[in-house]
Amino acid sequence: MNFIEEIRRRRTFGIVSHPDAGKTTLTEKLLLFGGAIRVAGAVRSNKIRKTAVSDFMEIERQRGISVATSVIGFEYNGYKINILDTPGHQDFQEDTFRTLTAVDSVIIVIDAAKGVEPQTEKLMNVCRIRQTPVIVFINKMDRPARDPFSLLDEIEEMLRINVRPLSWPISSGDNFRGVYNLFDRSLQLFNASIQEIQPAILFKDLNNPELDNHIGREAALLRDELELVEGVYPVFDQERYLSGKQAPVFFGSALYNFGVRELLETFVKIAPWPRPSYTEEREVNPWEETFTGFVFKIHANIDPNHRSRIAFVKVCSGRFERNRTYTHVRQGKTIRISSPTAFMASQKETIEEAFPGDIIGVPDTGNFIIGDTLTEGEIIHFKGLPSFSPELFRYVENADPMKSKQLAKGIDQLMDEGVAQLFTSQFNGRKIIGTVGQLQFEVIQYRLEHEYGAKCRFEAISMYKACWIESPDPGILNEFKKRKYQKMCIDKRGRDVFMADSAFILQMAQDEFKAIKFHFTSEF
Repeated sequence: MNFIEEIRRRRTFGIVSHPDAGKTTLTEKLLLFGGAIRVAGAVRSNKIRKTAVSDFMEIERQRGISVATSVIGFEYNGYKINILDTPGHQDFQEDTFRTLTAVDSVIIVIDAAKGVEPQTEKLMNVCRIRQTPVIVFINKMDRPARDPFSLLDEIEEMLRINVRPLSWPISSGDNFRGVYNLFDRSLQLFNASIQEIQPAILFKDLNNPELDNHIGREAALLRDELELVEGVYPVFDQERYLSGKQAPVFFGSALYNFGVRELLETFVKIAPWPRPSYTEEREVNPWEETFTGFVFKIHANIDPNHRSRIAFVKVCSGRFERNRTYTHVRQGKTIRISSPTAFMASQKETIEEAFPGDIIGVPDTGNFIIGDTLTEGEIIHFKGLPSFSPELFRYVENADPMKSKQLAKGIDQLMDEGVAQLFTSQFNGRKIIGTVGQLQFEVIQYRLEHEYGAKCRFEAISMYKACWIESPDPGILNEFKKRKYQKMCIDKRGRDVFMADSAFILQMAQDEFKAIKFHFTSEF
């Protein structure tokens, strides 16, 4: 298979949702169809031993939630599928936002009873800004659900995107009979007592009386609703979908593996192959012969037995080859990658090559940070991977003096993952951890103890905002740092950060020091 064919057969996408919409369950069922796993883990209960493949961290198994993006690759009908299963909880939204820079399309999962929820809106905003193609999967049709037309209206209004149903549900809850696939004109019948997927029944003519034999009195309602669908919603336009202006919609039940095959079969046909990426210097096209890629995620202790640390690299152009020498742009040096890996969540295997769209794991001893660029020598810098100003702050203290080295190492590595940020006070040298949600502190504390054998305690600190500062006038910058000495910190990369107590204090500082720029993301 030649280089162009390898690119065209790749589909790299993220699955996003509000917590508990069924995102990780959907991921598991997609893996079943791909033959990547034989039994799906039940994520609906954290008391049973079998857990989701994509929830590979111990704390994820205990809580039954995703707290880190996992990467899963598999082959399906000649396509190479790369799934990035993201955390749904808002406390881990930074991980999700950065992951969206590494995907070419997105599947948004929506609970059929709850509709569009706040976190879903935030994620859609990111997709809209990046013009990322979106498919919507309305999940949990086996439970009592809202009227499908009402759900579609809400999606259009709240997510601000035109929709086009490509499958249609036949009732819901206890009366759920199945879905009609508008893309290939077939009927898929639902039976909760039968675990195996039943073959679809071709029904190009809905007036065929045979339809009544399959779904009884629901047939008349299905005909009426589909007539309304065809009259109200525009026809599916692949170009509008690829430009992020139209969202195909599917209905089903991930728990019962129903409607998932229709979603996957249509997805591989309409979803984009790898798309161009953007650097500060130029656009990078996937068809280019020279390799480029960027680090969008770092995970410490992906294998706790070996204390391994992995940098996740998205291949943007060219062919990546094992044991070749590549340029680490930020450090200005060359590195040879001898053990690149492909992922199945925490499981990984060494690969010889990778193509645009693929996600590879690079063993890391501390050389990489999020946003780093790898090339064959060209000096370019990929953009769009910022760290946002935290909303919650805590002093971190050692709870076990005998484990100070373990604590320092643990904090150093966990902060490199980008889920939280570390600041060191220039006034008293104390370490401050900033996050966007309370749950992150619990995860950090748990992982420090169980992965590094270190215990910490957090002390509350009243802080409004962390602001990265810079100025073309060194004299004014030094004056500001002297005046605000007690509130000055440095981040993990040694940059100056001003810790504002309140919105009023921040506004006062901005008014007084006009020559200083205050940044609320780390990318400037």
